[in-house]
Amino acid sequence: MALKTPSTFLSPLSLPKHYTLSIFNPVSLNIYRKPIPLSCKSTHSHSPSQLPLSDTKLLSSEPEGTGAASPTPGDRFLERQQADEAAKLLIKEIKKTKKKPKKVLKVNTATACCYGCGAPLQTSEVDAPGYVDMDTYELKRKHHQLRTILCGRCRLLSHGHMITAVGGNGGYSGGKQFVSADELREKLSHLRHEKALIVKLVDIVDFNGSFLSRVRDLAGANPIILVVTKVDLLPKGTDFNCVGDWVVEAITKKKLNVLSVHLTSSKSLVGIAGVASEIQKEKKGRDVYILGSANVGKSAFISALLKMMAQRDPAAAAAQKYKPIQSAVPGTTLGPIQIDAFLGGGKLYDTPGVHLHHRQAAVVHSEDLPILAPQSRLRGQSFPVSSKNGMAGKFNSNGLNGFSIFWGGLVRIDVLKVLPETCLTFYGPKKLPIHAVPTHEADEFYKKELGVLLTPPTGKDRAGEWRGLETVQQLQINFEDAERPASDVAISGLGWITIEPRRESLGISESNLAETTKELHIAVHVPKPVEIFVRPSIPVGKAGAEWYQYRELTEKEEEIRPKWYF
Repeated sequence: MALKTPSTFLSPLSLPKHYTLSIFNPVSLNIYRKPIPLSCKSTHSHSPSQLPLSDTKLLSSEPEGTGAASPTPGDRFLERQQADEAAKLLIKEIKKTKKKPKKVLKVNTATACCYGCGAPLQTSEVDAPGYVDMDTYELKRKHHQLRTILCGRCRLLSHGHMITAVGGNGGYSGGKQFVSADELREKLSHLRHEKALIVKLVDIVDFNGSFLSRVRDLAGANPIILVVTKVDLLPKGTDFNCVGDWVVEAITKKKLNVLSVHLTSSKSLVGIAGVASEIQKEKKGRDVYILGSANVGKSAFISALLKMMAQRDPAAAAAQKYKPIQSAVPGTTLGPIQIDAFLGGGKLYDTPGVHLHHRQAAVVHSEDLPILAPQSRLRGQSFPVSSKNGMAGKFNSNGLNGFSIFWGGLVRIDVLKVLPETCLTFYGPKKLPIHAVPTHEADEFYKKELGVLLTPPTGKDRAGEWRGLETVQQLQINFEDAERPASDVAISGLGWITIEPRRESLGISESNLAETTKELHIAVHVPKPVEIFVRPSIPVGKAGAEWYQYRELTEKEEEIRPKWYF
């Protein structure tokens, strides 16, 4: 019997002669592999036939000889497989050692919160937000229903009580039951570091005061859908094509990442369907945050949005049962409220209103806050009144010059130098009375009638605590076309005053404009923190569509300009 060579024993498989392993030819198969380290068990030399099979596989892949002593194609294949596996393990270990990026702090949903205001639930402080009695808390916790609890403060708000919970608003300095405005803003600080879709709300009645000029500090580079609320309050006959163009012109200068602009009414549901469609289109699996200043109408908008989305999304229909509370009190929402409104992923969040110290709501007593919120369609109150009503006789041929006009106890307008035909039209809450007196009698009239004819503040007690109209701003308003309004003077948190250089219906003899300087001079008195904005006039009413002029746009402006919808 012939002796068998070592290659015979080490050959993994014997094949017929007509089968060839051409695919394992080391010349034709060129696979990259890293060198495998040698493993030596002894310093003594061994012949290939004396080595175990496992040790043979660990030898270098270089040829050890020719003829019967050379590695077979099967050996080479196994060596390549081992090299590939070793490379995969090495890459896996490298990935493990890489530092993982820090996770951005998101809204903490582990703590149970009131579904009406977002305040954390607690059972110790009866007067503090989020309070619920112990028995109710334990019962709901036992049945895993803590997210269905409405705190005691929200129950009172839902019944019309005015309970301020944010320090520095409503005339209060704050206390243990108060949350500071800075704390509410801090709860929104994570938004700029998170990939989200921002739905930013702006009140059309207080457009400048509620716009949040530093919104980029909160939203970062996240895309924004701008929603203009309460358009149903604009005067009858308003052309919304003009209003939409006016809004887009106003936001273009602010350089925000605005996707689109929507004119809406949460009360009549006008424009809500367009917002719902835009959110579904741009959401792309991200969370959606409703952002805006205090009392801009976020909770009312969310209720309207859920009502519209419920027609197609069962998740939104289920979320309607636990909606945020609506109230005229600034700071109704005290924490982010998570709403499972989307069936396809992502959450909807109602956020605390950003409190702005420069709005009238920051200085008015909480009991007077409902007066500042218009409840019905605005109707402009003009001074001087048209002669058709027989009321222009109060003003002489010099028009409003030398008169002061009080808008409740919150605003005083001193008319210093205007045209005899100049008209001032006030747009704001109907409950604020307007009185005009000669300027030399204005100081005495204000002291005597504050809290009586001039409200808010309401009552002599609150009038005694009132700090007065400490800020005086001199305004010089230039105009080119006397037939169009020169500008609006917007009072933050209240409304606006449209200044028309000349109104023909006043029945006053026309002045010679060619010889008159095209300037109007007035002085505006407001409480100290309240801001005054001078802006291009918003086109409202039937007359607005007649005098409003659309600006011609370049091709580049047309491309980057956000579209508006109604």
